[in-house]
Amino acid sequence: MIPNYQLLFETLGEAILTLDRDGFILYANPAAIQLTGYSIEELVNLPFRKLYPDDEDIVKAEYELDLAQKHGRFIVEGWRRRKDGSQFWSELTLSPIRQRNELAGFSCLLRNISEKKTHELNLRKSEERFRLMVEAVRDYAIFMLDPTGHIMSWNDGARRLKGYRADEVIGKHFSIFYTTDDLETEKPRRELEIAVATGKYEEEGWRIRKNGSLFWANILLTALFNEQNQLIGFSKVTRDLTERRDNEEVLRQSEERYRALVEQLNDYGIFMLDEKGRIVSWNEGARRINGYTAEEIIGKYFSIFYPEEDLISGKPAMELKVARAQGKYEEEGWRLRKDGTRFWASVVITAVYSNKGNHIGFSKVTRDLSERKEAERALKLSFERYRQLASELKEANTELQYANQELEQFTSIVSHDLQEPIRTIKSFLQLIELKLNQGQHDDLKTYINKSINAANRMRELIHNLLHYSQLNKNDVVVEKIVVGDLVNEVMQNLKTAIDASRAEVRIESDVEQIEGDRVQIVQLIQNLVSNALKFTKDNNPQVVIRCSRENGQVKFSVADNGIGIASGDMEKVFEIFRRLHTAKDYPGTGIGLAICKKIVDRHRGRIWPESEPGKGTTFYFTLNEDETTSLPRK
Repeated sequence: MIPNYQLLFETLGEAILTLDRDGFILYANPAAIQLTGYSIEELVNLPFRKLYPDDEDIVKAEYELDLAQKHGRFIVEGWRRRKDGSQFWSELTLSPIRQRNELAGFSCLLRNISEKKTHELNLRKSEERFRLMVEAVRDYAIFMLDPTGHIMSWNDGARRLKGYRADEVIGKHFSIFYTTDDLETEKPRRELEIAVATGKYEEEGWRIRKNGSLFWANILLTALFNEQNQLIGFSKVTRDLTERRDNEEVLRQSEERYRALVEQLNDYGIFMLDEKGRIVSWNEGARRINGYTAEEIIGKYFSIFYPEEDLISGKPAMELKVARAQGKYEEEGWRLRKDGTRFWASVVITAVYSNKGNHIGFSKVTRDLSERKEAERALKLSFERYRQLASELKEANTELQYANQELEQFTSIVSHDLQEPIRTIKSFLQLIELKLNQGQHDDLKTYINKSINAANRMRELIHNLLHYSQLNKNDVVVEKIVVGDLVNEVMQNLKTAIDASRAEVRIESDVEQIEGDRVQIVQLIQNLVSNALKFTKDNNPQVVIRCSRENGQVKFSVADNGIGIASGDMEKVFEIFRRLHTAKDYPGTGIGLAICKKIVDRHRGRIWPESEPGKGTTFYFTLNEDETTSLPRK
């Protein structure tokens, strides 16, 4: 019976995998097979890292499994690769499986979220445009002036920045925002003149709010002309840069101290980011690790170091968000150098604040761990090769042990079973010679018959031994076999033995047709029936042949009401040349049941006895038709 939980996994639409503690796949449900494109045989014992875009990326796979073990669960999004090489964006959930507080493996839930990710990217772009529009309205004072500099319109950003409501300021001259010094030098008038002459005027300087407080402003004054090239007014955009100016000053002072501290460090890439993630400083270690000079990299977003899948998943922004929320963000992962090569990095991002507690940026420390990871990877590959070699050696050793056991048994039969009839023949021939020399002929016929019987036994031993050895050389040729015809052929072959034993042989079968090697299966059933006839009771001997289907397999049984088998001998019956009784009481070679096991093994099945002394024996065997699909067919 299939466990209830496995039936549940089989019906789930989500891809479910189980891994051993080393990351090798032990189980995959149908959804996993459909998603990855591998067959169940290909997935089982496949390293889980084979589903990564770079199947040699042992480092990342091991790192993610370690995080799952450490935290109890690990969820990550990223590219995965199918058997045909195509990739899909997935959500991977790894959870450790523990038995008696020991790590036994991992459960893995794999979801294809390619469509969802595409939708998220499109939504992100849309949200970005919307955000910029909203920020522009809130962070910028945007208003119109007539040709003489009087205010004509007023947006909410202007109200928030300068403190005036629209009804308070419309109609007034824009010079009300200027300091006394600027008014004395007629700066407002000069700005309008420059804007008319050049098209625009731009600067940074101090401006005054309604409450009299000063703020550092970035202003852009643009002259507006109609189709007749007549001046119709000005647009004026003002932005409050006071906080940025303060931050820049704090940052400048911090940079001086920071640069003096870190500039000489060569083993660590240490640099500063502003609050948006733009690089504002660069030390020698960062140049050595990442490959960029300060002139090439300052001003660029730090996301330039991240692989494509990290950019798609929004990882750089997530790291800054975590660093600001928790104080720092720390991890290991792949990063990119200027030349496009990857390196495995240890990264620490720390949020930096001004003396007033305002967030002004981040510090980022990067260390190249490639050499260490390469050594770990080499060690892992060596372990995998050792594991594979150990498996191959174990299999070869098992085969050698089995061959050695057969050789020892063969030596035994040669030294005993085959020599015994030869000694018998020689002894009786010597007796015949003696009788002839003495002129006595009374017992000659008896001696000759016993010599012939010994020769026949030796011939039977050699015949069965040759048949057993040929089973290793002849291919299994699969064909469809009608069960009724199969049993009838066995009955015909054993008619003389059945008649001689006066046994009742019954057939009970609800299977019409099976698949297998006809010649070998006839031999298999014939050997079991012959064995049953040999050990049935003298009074009312009975043999029952049954055939049915169970759990996708064909199951045969041959039952008798004979002498039975002792429990201590159950494991011995299939050993070649193994005899549990003397040849005088129950004639035979001891090869028949060994031939039966060989035939069942070659059909990917199983054979076993069930018995109780004095109450008969039943031999069962199965034929796995699904496993024979790879064998030659007739």
